[in-house]
Amino acid sequence: MKLKTAQIGKCGELLVQYELLRLGIESAPMTTDTGVDLVAYSPARKEAITIQIKTTWEPKRSGSGKGKAAIGCLVRDPVPASLVALVDLSSEEVWLFTRDEFKQHAQQHRPGKLQLYMYTDPRVKPRLKGLMHSWQFAGFAISKCASKLFGI
Repeated sequence: MKLKTAQIGKCGELLVQYELLRLGIESAPMTTDTGVDLVAYSPARKEAITIQIKTTWEPKRSGSGKGKAAIGCLVRDPVPASLVALVDLSSEEVWLFTRDEFKQHAQQHRPGKLQLYMYTDPRVKPRLKGLMHSWQFAGFAISKCASKLFGI
């Protein structure tokens, strides 16, 4: 069954909310599309933290559909939210980046846009240097970085 784009986005938003709630972090969705999808509250820091969520149904082949499978997203630059969550629904994985981390690890920087992607096949030999495979982004998994980001 293929979901509509809005349904895929909502699934990603709910998965992020679920993962945050498991960690004791309350969050609420925004009703308007301004580049901020959730606002989470950090009780330890006593502050609200904005999150933009980018969701994929499953890894997609790069380029014109003939390249290697990757999970990725494109965001506005400057990033409107404090955090960017990248969600892969096929594996139910959530990665969480600060605005600066996202910009640092984005492989493509175009005027007004940043693109970050991760190859899902560990055998892929990337042409670029830096983090390129999903396993290399393990430190950005929500379960690993939430304590640092939310002070829990």
